[in-house]
Amino acid sequence: MTYVLPDLTYDPGALEPHLDGRIVELHHGKHHASYVAATNATLDRLAQARADDRWDSIVGLEKSLAFNLGGHVLHSLYWANLSPQGGGEPTGGFADALGGSFGSFAAFKAQFTQATVSVQGSGWGLLTYEPLGDVLIVEQLEVHHQSTVLGGVPILAIDAWEHAYYLQYENRRAEYMSAIWNVVDWSDVEQRWQSATRAG
Repeated sequence: MTYVLPDLTYDPGALEPHLDGRIVELHHGKHHASYVAATNATLDRLAQARADDRWDSIVGLEKSLAFNLGGHVLHSLYWANLSPQGGGEPTGGFADALGGSFGSFAAFKAQFTQATVSVQGSGWGLLTYEPLGDVLIVEQLEVHHQSTVLGGVPILAIDAWEHAYYLQYENRRAEYMSAIWNVVDWSDVEQRWQSATRAG
């Protein structure tokens, strides 16, 4: 199996002024691409370990796979969650689901913002559908793969690593998070929620 960097569905500059085109270009073409390459390299090394029946490096390879494949999955979700036509608030059944889980859209937005802004070091803010409780939860994800709820399906992922915003917002992560709400594609998020609830 070989993973491939997905193309953006919009021009890198299309999210301006909220997200600088140069940031999107570097973030997608360099950072995201590096996770794809490292995932494929790790899978090759795991295949070689199986062929040789040599498992001395298995712990490191499993960590590498979790980190890099997690990065690829999350970045793929991040790009799809953003749109030049984004912003505003969700409507319909998904808006009702947010209200049922958080009380209101405003309450969800406040919790998600704080979770994303306050990630220690590098990480993500996630909105996840949790099928056992049939609820939406906010997760604060460390790096690409730590502190997640098993079985949950992320439907909105916002990158809080410095490479996602530093060229434009420097150390002002809160300003980046405030700006990113203007380009969240709620139709994409709702479609993912609908798929997750059907599968759940």
